[in-house]
Amino acid sequence: MASRLFSNKWNIRDLTSVLVLLRSSKAASTSFPYVERDSLKTASCFRQYHDGRPRGPLWRGKKLIGKEALFVLSGLKRFKDDDDKLHKFIKTHVLRLLKMDMIAVLTELERQEQVSLALMMFKVMQKQDWYKPDAYLYKDLIIALARCKKMEQVSQLWESMRKENLFPDSQTYTEVIRGFLNYGSPADAMNIYEDMKNSPDPPEELPFRILLKGLLPHPLLRNKVKQDFEEIFPDSSIYDPPQEIFGAR
Repeated sequence: MASRLFSNKWNIRDLTSVLVLLRSSKAASTSFPYVERDSLKTASCFRQYHDGRPRGPLWRGKKLIGKEALFVLSGLKRFKDDDDKLHKFIKTHVLRLLKMDMIAVLTELERQEQVSLALMMFKVMQKQDWYKPDAYLYKDLIIALARCKKMEQVSQLWESMRKENLFPDSQTYTEVIRGFLNYGSPADAMNIYEDMKNSPDPPEELPFRILLKGLLPHPLLRNKVKQDFEEIFPDSSIYDPPQEIFGAR
């Protein structure tokens, strides 16, 4: 009986020593916080390591483009200044691409602002049997051309789109109106504005505001747009700067 009590006492002592060790280790971790900071710093160093590959949408986009499309993309840029080699390359390689590869090449050319090649690629796609009028294909190309101030090509593409009975969205109207205003062609901007009013989709405020700001030097045109804006958006307000700024009397 005494031996059992003795053994139980030793078990309690062992348990007590374990608890003391656990408490001491916890106290050491709280009293020396620099150990945790150093470990976090080391982990952050590993996270900041860069292996040389592009990050983000660019890398994901390139993985989605097939090898044939990448080959065609590089070939188009290589021969863009030589018309003979370019047309030969189109016949031998571009026309062999599948539909999705052609769209991928077009999208990548637009992203790289190779707008002349993108326009040529779009015309090639229009001649394919699978082609159907698509407002979004027009939209991306028109916006890319407008941002590169290729407004003559924008006008031609706009007429082609309207012949196919396609209406763009508000973003396209905004970018094209802004492009013509920056190009110094308020009359062309007003033509796009009239086209926007005939669109089956309800208009948005942004293209109106871009036009109202760009037409400040042209008060007669601006007043017409202002009246339409007030009728369509009666709860919105318009800032009118002092007329003396633009020399109007």
